Amino acid sequence: MPATTSRSQPDACSLLDADHRKVKKLFKDYEDLTKSKAKSASQKKRDLANEICLELRVHAQIEEEIFYPALRAAIKETDLLDEAEVEHASAKDLISQIENATDVDDMFDAKVTVLGEYIDHHVKEERSDIFTKARAAKKLDLIAMRDQLQMRKEELMEEMTGAVA
Repeated sequence: MPATTSRSQPDACSLLDADHRKVKKLFKDYEDLTKSKAKSASQKKRDLANEICLELRVHAQIEEEIFYPALRAAIKETDLLDEAEVEHASAKDLISQIENATDVDDMFDAKVTVLGEYIDHHVKEERSDIFTKARAAKKLDLIAMRDQLQMRKEELMEEMTGAVA
């Protein structure tokens, strides 16, 4: 077996992308629930929406606290990071609306659907542009950053839920 290079090790981008895949699955599960006529579907949708919101709040916070500032310091073109932060603000607004909604109705479903669309767009830009630039930046230690992101993620999950991620 060939020696493992730092390129093949999971890095900060890998960790963030694992979050993306997890949330995409949660959105898919939510979409499947919207087709259900079961009485229990409403509570299941609320629980799933809360899980989506929690995952996204933690993910956005670790990106904003650790990933984006490090990348901003390491690359010249930061317009993509500016856009990403604006996208985060829009997503946070929708997350707040979802978390504060009293009814799980058609409008609630619409908000979760639109949030999913926002996140899908954001993820595509991160994967194709931001992660590419991060991996090309010589000044970034994305392996060490992965560990830092993971630790902070666990702290935030514990703070927000009382449970370890």
